[in-house]
Order: sequence, then C-alpha cells, then structure tokens
Amino acid sequence: MAGKLETLAEALLCAALKAGATAADAMTVDGTAISVDVRQGRLEQAERSDGIEIGLRVLVGQRQACVSASDTSLRTMTDMAERAVAMAREAPEDSSLGLADADDLARNWDLAAFELSDPTPDPSAADLELDARRAEVAALAVKGISQVDSASASYGRRRLHMVATNGFSGGYERTSRSVSAVAITGDGLQMERDWAAESRTFQADLPPAEDVGRLAGERTVERAGARKPVTGTFPVLFDERISASLIGHILSAINGSSIVRGGSWLRDALGQQILPKGLNLTENPYRKRLAGSRPFDGEGLPTRARDIVADGVLTGWTLDLGTARRLGMRSTASASRSTSAPPSPGNGNIALTQGARSRAELVADMGSGLLVTGFLGASINPTTGDYSRGVSGFWVEGGQIAFPVNECTIAGNLRDMLMRIIPGNDARTHLSHVVPSLLVEGLTLAGQ
Repeated sequence: MAGKLETLAEALLCAALKAGATAADAMTVDGTAISVDVRQGRLEQAERSDGIEIGLRVLVGQRQACVSASDTSLRTMTDMAERAVAMAREAPEDSSLGLADADDLARNWDLAAFELSDPTPDPSAADLELDARRAEVAALAVKGISQVDSASASYGRRRLHMVATNGFSGGYERTSRSVSAVAITGDGLQMERDWAAESRTFQADLPPAEDVGRLAGERTVERAGARKPVTGTFPVLFDERISASLIGHILSAINGSSIVRGGSWLRDALGQQILPKGLNLTENPYRKRLAGSRPFDGEGLPTRARDIVADGVLTGWTLDLGTARRLGMRSTASASRSTSAPPSPGNGNIALTQGARSRAELVADMGSGLLVTGFLGASINPTTGDYSRGVSGFWVEGGQIAFPVNECTIAGNLRDMLMRIIPGNDARTHLSHVVPSLLVEGLTLAGQ
C-alpha cells in the first residue's frame, strides 16, 4: 500500500502542475480503524472503517488553496487540481507562503528506529470485544460500583505519504491499540463516576484490560460521597492524570499562529523566565513507539529535539515555515498537516523536568488544600492568561486526603501559577506528554 500512496501523491502533483500550479505538495492517507463498546455484558456497538484520503495544496505565486477527496480516480484528481488552481488564483497574496528549500529537506532517515508501527497482525473485532468485556467485569468486581457506563477497546493502523515539487518524498505508518472504562457508583444526585484508559503503539505493551477496568472502579469508589469544599485561597495539586493541561497552555501560548496574531499571554516572554529555575520543557520527536514521534514534519523538514524552556527561560516559539517567515525566524520543523488543510504549527512529544518528591509527599506538604483529579469545564483567556476551571478531586487536611470534592472552581493567572509550580516525580514515561503531578501555591478556590 505504501507504494500505491506514493504513486497517488505523485499523480496529484503532476495534475497540479498541468493545471497551472507553480508549486504544490500532496498527501495521501489510508487506514483501518476498529472500535468495540460493551455494556452490561453485551456488545453495544462495533465499528470498522477502511478508507483512503488524498489531499492537494497548490501555490500559484504567493496564493494557495487546498482540496481533498476520498476518490482516487484519475478524473477526480484532475478535477481536484483544476479546482485548487482556480481557487488559489482568487485567494489573497501572502508573502509567507512557499515550500521548503530543497537543501533543507529531510533525507535518509531510519524509519525502523522510530518503531511507529506494530508488525504483529491486526486484532480482530472479537479480540477487542474480549478486552472490553474483561475491563467491564473487572470494574464491576470493585465493591461499591453500581454500573459501568462504558467499556471500550479500539485499534487503528494508518499510513501516509507526502510528496512535493521541491523534491521531498516520504511516508510512514502508525498503529495504536487502546482500552478504556468508565465506572459509576451511587445513584441519583449521589452518583459519581471516574475512568481509566491506556493506549500503546505496540499491542504487546498494552496493560491487561482487567487492570484498566479495576483502576476505573477503584478511582470511582474513592469519589463516593463527594461534596463541596470551603472557599478561600489554598495550595492546589494537579494530579498527574491532568497536569499536562497546565503545560498545554504554555504550548498553545507559544504556538506561532498565536504569536503572529498577537493574541498570546506569552507574546512578550521570549527570553524571559516563565517556569521556576531548574525546570526544562523539552520536545523530542525521536522517542520510540510514541504518537508524537516522526522523522519529518508536515513540510518535509527534518525534526529535531529542542528545549522549549531551559532552566525556566522560554527559548523560542513553535513555528512552521509560514509563521517563521512572518516573524523573521526559522521553522522549528513543527508543521502539522492534514489532507484538507495547509500546514500549521504543532507540538509532539513533550517532557517537563520531574521533581524529587512523590505525589504522596506533595500532599503531605500541602497542609490544607485541594488535589485535582478532573476538570468540569473551563474559562481561560488566551490573551491575558486568566484561568478559571471547574474541578473535582479530593480535599486535603493536615497533609492527608480527607474526602472527595466536586462542584468547585479554581482560579488564578497562568503566568503567576506556572512560576510557582513544584513538580512531583510520578510522570508516566510511556506517554507523549510526560508531565508529573504539579503543586501550585495560592490559588483561589470557590466552593461552599
């Protein structure tokens, strides 16, 4: 299939040049996705999708347009190219548009070293159903669980190939196998729920489905009897399950698209300290068996590891070619791409420096405060960094977890919050975003 994808992409380029494009790139993608849901011991839903998508971006001078389709006939590709060129001629000029220089393109990468695709046979729907059933049974076996809202298992295999008139040609394949469960305890107004999920690139790395279901049940039972906490200013500990969201706000704020628009709360922070000294935030596209790894970006540039934050200091933005040109900088090889849209900046594998203390030790250091394990909505101003989120979790009293809480809100400003974070040492290193539990002093808590 990889050869077919390359051939289709090259055919799209030929059609684009024939239609009058001065430059073009094309992406072809095919894949298989299977998902199974089980409820109350019965198969609730099973879905399978197999398909192919083709996408074309054409440039006519400094104007561009993108088109996509799921039909790979020669007639369709010819029509796509002609339509795209006609659209581009009507588009506004943009001096930041253009393909990468040929000298800058990725070449001679070792795809096998990335281990992006599991070579073992694809699982059957029956295999996935068995995983979902095992997860549900394990969750129901936890004392106090009244029902399992859902137990699911899925698998996907996706291949892509990109070619461009600047000479770039490359592709790769990804796989993913996952299992999840959502459990419920109590009923009516006393109902509480929680979840657990695991996903891996290689099927052999996936934990047993029973472990996932059991964890979902245990987390849910711990939430029984949740109530509102007191209102005031307290330390807040973001559990490792959701702590990556805080770092995600940094990534959004340093995205080149936000910087170009001037709508980022970090727009003036380049070269300034935004995290405590000693903390690094790194991006590494070469980690094995991870969804965020890749040998080249969406514009054919070679990916590379970099420090986004070094010793607490912001070192640079996340840029594709277009945003880099607008800012007078170089691309960080961070372009993401789909068949239906032009490149845009995005991040892959991220890791924050871990601390020396466990989550339990951070809890003990809190005195009185809140351990957050879930979010219930958000109001975050991307320009000012003002932060307000509905949360659920556990109240901490005297350095120990006292009772579960819900229906409360935490608030602060991201610039201030991130300068006060204290990381734990509990980040899971198999994730694409490796971020430990994070303790933040002095947030406003609105409860009862």
